Amino acid sequence: MMHSITKGNRFRLAFAGWWIVWIIVHAWVVHSYGAGLLQGFTEAILCNILLAAGCLLVANNMKYYLPQRERYWYILIMGLVLSALWLFITKTMLKLLFGADELYLALLNNSSTIRFVIGFLMLGAMAVMSILWYTLQEQQEANKRKEEAEKMTKDAELFKLRQQLQPHFLFNSLNSISALAGSQPEKARHMIHQLSDFLRGTLKRDEQQAMTLKEELRHLALYLDIEKVRFGHRLQTDIRVSAQTESLHIPALLLQPVVENAIKFGLYDTTGDVMITIHAEQREGQLQISISNPFDEETAVSTQGTGFGLASIQRRLFLLFARHDLLHTGRQQGIFTTTLVIPQYQYEGNHH
Repeated sequence: MMHSITKGNRFRLAFAGWWIVWIIVHAWVVHSYGAGLLQGFTEAILCNILLAAGCLLVANNMKYYLPQRERYWYILIMGLVLSALWLFITKTMLKLLFGADELYLALLNNSSTIRFVIGFLMLGAMAVMSILWYTLQEQQEANKRKEEAEKMTKDAELFKLRQQLQPHFLFNSLNSISALAGSQPEKARHMIHQLSDFLRGTLKRDEQQAMTLKEELRHLALYLDIEKVRFGHRLQTDIRVSAQTESLHIPALLLQPVVENAIKFGLYDTTGDVMITIHAEQREGQLQISISNPFDEETAVSTQGTGFGLASIQRRLFLLFARHDLLHTGRQQGIFTTTLVIPQYQYEGNHH
């Protein structure tokens, strides 16, 4: 909703101050051409009150009808019509007041052109000011709507990216529970409880954009417990996090799909024990997390890029921080490492 240019104390003070000064100038000019002091002030007050009313009319009209560029002729015509009407009314009223003074009537008639030009310039200036004011407001509202639309789109895409990874993990867990139900029912029941706790925690975190690394790791531990039931002693983890980094912030539910990716490429193509290493540290005011897993170069599935899982994480980081350099991958001596860099400037207000 656009606000009228005539609202607000600053405009009212400036508008009133301008017309008071202009009334004084007008009276002095008329008096200098031979009119009496009373005539000069009477004319100045009468003419400028009507002209000020015309300016307010123009300003309010622009609020409800703002001409486009190809219709600026509308302003010209409106200014000419209002100026002519203002001149006719003021001359008629002044003749009724001072019709007996021939010297003043001569001055009034001889100055018609300059009066018309001054009235047109005043009304035109007010029209231009109003156009600039309302155009700026329209632009600000358009930018605000655009930002809100972009935020809604970004939030929807973030939600979609987070949800796309959940069914894959859920199906694997249900398959494992099904396999354990006949041979190891106790493990199956235990895994059902763990899966329930994990999904409950996921739902609670769906509305959160960020959490501390400590909270994220606590949620990740539920996921790893479920995977350890699936893979048994083959899955081992080494999590190294300092007390200092635990209080740093990270986008909610960011680590689970990265660790899931490490388990997928670390255990699916090997038969021995696999160590998944998670190392977090603070560097140059940023949280850096490295997730490493061994892989067999001969049996590992050949993929383009980093795969859907990591590509979606990279996309999510870009949506949150507008940077493409926050996810790195590397392979060295049979170890695949994914490194996440989480800027902390967005979360500085949460630190105590």
